[in-house]
Amino acid sequence: MEFPDLGKHCSEKTCKQLDFLPITCDACKQDFCKDHFTFAAHGCPFAFKKDVQVPVCPLCNSPVPVKKGELPDVVVGEHMDRDCKYNPGRSHEKIFTYRCSKEGCKRKEMLQVVCDECHSNFCIRHRHPLDHSCKQGGCPPRRAGCSAAGVPESKPSGALNTFSPRWLAQRLRYRGGSTG
Repeated sequence: MEFPDLGKHCSEKTCKQLDFLPITCDACKQDFCKDHFTFAAHGCPFAFKKDVQVPVCPLCNSPVPVKKGELPDVVVGEHMDRDCKYNPGRSHEKIFTYRCSKEGCKRKEMLQVVCDECHSNFCIRHRHPLDHSCKQGGCPPRRAGCSAAGVPESKPSGALNTFSPRWLAQRLRYRGGSTG
């Protein structure tokens, strides 16, 4: 009885314990002991004003508003069925996005294959400068291979005895190998 004003009694009707460090409920403004300070422990009538939790969609991580009296699981389920931005059934990400710049070719590749000469994107079939009739660059199309400058090239044997683009492309790919 030395400190009669120190501490307060718990406002819970079944407790009334004298607590020297009481906790005041921020919803109903009453004092409670450590056992009854939570909204659920003392049955706070104003808990709905403070204890508001918004469920989050597990797929798109966006908050889903829930009205009073609705079950959060049902509302989140409806959101996932109708409004969810992430739906694996709806999203079709394109893998082959890089289209070939060769006229008439409609092939697409997963990775960019850029020509060093003209800086255009091509498919695997047209990646070499002679395969896509490259207009830029230092080597003329009648000579096979800029890196082999000064090395005499053997002409293809045949009736026409001319450099065909296919023959030149093969010479670039298989340096030193003879074809036909």
